[in-house]
Amino acid sequence: MKLSLGVQSLLSFLVSVLLLVLLTLFESSLTGLSLTAERIISLLLLVLPALLGIVFGIGSIVRKESRRWIGILGITLNAIFALFHLFLLSFAG
Repeated sequence: MKLSLGVQSLLSFLVSVLLLVLLTLFESSLTGLSLTAERIISLLLLVLPALLGIVFGIGSIVRKESRRWIGILGITLNAIFALFHLFLLSFAG
């Protein structure tokens, strides 16, 4: 079963949210790490999947898939999520 790029974009957003929940649950195990290591882990687990979702959403619009609104929704949700966490990471520490 091949998923459309718009659906992959939304799934990427859901993966980002799931990783946020898991990172929050296991935050106490990260206490021994340096601040830089925590930032890198947050960047890789939260921002990178959201950026990938934005790429999938743009690909969905460029391919002119039948349900363009899914691609637009994926771009919007992933962009808000990524920008919010980039903003947090810029002020963290």
